[in-house]
Amino acid sequence: MQGKKIIIAADHAGCPLKQHLINYLKSQEYDLLDLGTTDESLPVDYPDKAYLLAKSLYNHEGDIGILVCGSGIGMSIAVNRYRFIRGALVCSPEMADLARRHNNANVLIFGGRLISPDIAQACTDVFLKTPFEGGRHEARVQKLERMDHDFEDK
Repeated sequence: MQGKKIIIAADHAGCPLKQHLINYLKSQEYDLLDLGTTDESLPVDYPDKAYLLAKSLYNHEGDIGILVCGSGIGMSIAVNRYRFIRGALVCSPEMADLARRHNNANVLIFGGRLISPDIAQACTDVFLKTPFEGGRHEARVQKLERMDHDFEDK
């Protein structure tokens, strides 16, 4: 995905890993949009950052997203509420590969307190360089995109 613009955001717990990834991605000459936060001492609610990233992707301000919070779980729950998002919480390069090849994930999510910067960097490399495989996976991804409903009686 070289040449694609990456949108990145984190809450306070994900701030150090986010900054590590920004430095790395800049060294690889990726175009970045940093939605913050930049100060890990000030609490930031992860749903707010997930919303900003989803809105930026929706508005075509970037092509792919990266989110970081303490565990990655909160960001995953929050960002996957948006119909056009396929966010993948990963902890290994193999998971990053499968997220792209099989699920056409467009947001990479990390738990900043649970993954080393080196592993996160390796996962990011794989995620950004792996294309969607399509084929038998295409129908499954299309089903995901149609899952915008609830179960309340109307």
